[in-house]
Amino acid sequence: MSEATDMGPTLSAEEVSLLRQGVGLQMDHYGGGRLPFACVEARGLVQKMTALEGPEAGRVFEVIDVSGGYASACLGAGHPYIQKALYEALERCGYVTDEVGSLERSRMLEELFGPHGLWADRFPGSAYHVSGRNSGSEGMELALRLALEHGFDRRRMAPRAGREGRRTVLAFEGAWHGWTGGVVSLLNRRHYRVGLPEYPSDGANSLRVVFLPFGEPELIERFFTEQGSQLAAVIVEPIQGDAGILVPPRGYLRRLATLCGEHEALLIADEVLTFAKSGRFFAMTDEEGPIPTDITVIGKSLGMGVQSTSMVIARRELSVRPSGAVSTSDLRPLTCAITRAGLGYIVREGLLERSAALGEELRDRLRREVVEAFPKLFQEVRGLGYMNGVELSEQAAEGLPKLRRHLLEAGVYVEFMAGAGRRSHGLRYSYPAMRIAPPLIADHADLREVVERIRRGAQAFQAEARR
Repeated sequence: MSEATDMGPTLSAEEVSLLRQGVGLQMDHYGGGRLPFACVEARGLVQKMTALEGPEAGRVFEVIDVSGGYASACLGAGHPYIQKALYEALERCGYVTDEVGSLERSRMLEELFGPHGLWADRFPGSAYHVSGRNSGSEGMELALRLALEHGFDRRRMAPRAGREGRRTVLAFEGAWHGWTGGVVSLLNRRHYRVGLPEYPSDGANSLRVVFLPFGEPELIERFFTEQGSQLAAVIVEPIQGDAGILVPPRGYLRRLATLCGEHEALLIADEVLTFAKSGRFFAMTDEEGPIPTDITVIGKSLGMGVQSTSMVIARRELSVRPSGAVSTSDLRPLTCAITRAGLGYIVREGLLERSAALGEELRDRLRREVVEAFPKLFQEVRGLGYMNGVELSEQAAEGLPKLRRHLLEAGVYVEFMAGAGRRSHGLRYSYPAMRIAPPLIADHADLREVVERIRRGAQAFQAEARR
C-alpha cells in the first residue's frame, strides 16, 4: 500500500485492479446494485474501505461499521479474546463429527444447558436437546423438519393418528427465515417464491402456509379460533428483521405462546438475527421472564464473526428419522470453542446489559437528530438493545442506492432492510428501514459518532436531491 502526500493511504493501481477483478468474479446477488466499495482491512468497529470507481478509487478511508457483517460480528473484527480462543482451539480441539463425543462440545453444552448452565432456566438439558448447522437458513430447515416429523408416524409412513389434519403452518408477512429450498415457502414475498419448488410437495401431505401481519393481537386471536385445530406450527421472529425491525406490542409473544399450547401447535422462534441483539441473549423474553418455545433457532452472533454457524434447540420429544439430520457442521469442536469463549466474554463484561441501556440512548438520539431533523427522509425509529431500524420515507426509499453511498462517504456503514411492504388487513405500507445493529463492543462515544455520521450522510443526500 503506497502513501499519498495529501490524501492519506492510497492503494496502488495493481491493488485496485485486483479488487475490481475479484468483485467481477464473485456472483452478484444484488441485481447490479452491489456497492462499489471494498474493505481492505478491519479492526474492532472500523473498516478501512476504498471506492472502486470514480476519481477517489484507491483512496483508503475509515468507516464505522454498524452492520456487523449482517449482524454476525458481535465482537467486531480481530477481537483479541477470540483470536486467542481460535488459536488454542486449532491447537487442541480436533475435527470430529457428531458421531462421536467431543470434550470441547461437551464443555460448551454443559455450560449452556446443564443444571447450572447459562440458559438452563429457559432450556434445561433434561427437557431440550441441541443440533448445530452452518447457517440460520439451515437451522430453520431443521426446525421445520422437526415440526413436520412430529405429526408423522415413521413406522406407517403416514400422518400420526390424531394429527392428520395438521398441515398448516402460520407465518408472518414480511418475515425472513432464509432462502434455501426448505424455507422459501415461509416467505410471503412472491418475488422470492415464484419458479421455485414449494416444500414439501407430496400431494395430500403438502404443507399449507398461512400469513398474518405481525404484531396484531386481534388477528392471531381470530385465527386460532377459526383454524387452530389445523395448525402444525407457528414460526415467528420475536422482532421482525427484514420487515424493518418491527417490535411487537407488549404481551403479544407470550399470548402467542399460550395459544400454541392451548391448540397443540408447536412454536418455533427464529432468533437467528435477534440472538444477543435485543439487550438479552433471547428476544423471546418479557417482564415475566422467558417465553416458552418448542424450538428455537439461533445464529449469526453465535459464530462471533469468525464462523458461520447456527444452533437448533428443541424439546427432546422432537426428532427426525434416523440419519435424517446428519450434518457435516453439527457442533464441530472448533465452532464450539469459539462460541464458548465468546459467550463467556459477553457475560463477564456485561455487554448485553450495557447494550440494553445504550440502545435506548441510541434510539433517542436517532429520533431527535435524524428522524426529526430530516422528516422528508425518515419516518420513525424502532428497536431494542443494539437491534434498531429507522424507516425511510417514500422519497428516501426511491433514492436508496444514493443514500447508501452518501452514508459510506460520511464514514458509516449501515444495512437496509426491505420493509414489510404492502400488508393485508388495511395496514399501512411499510418502507425499507436503515438497520443499525452495531457489535456489542460499541460504546457511548462510538454510538454518538455513528449518529453524527448518519446526519452528515443524510444531509449530503438531501442536498443532492435538491439540485
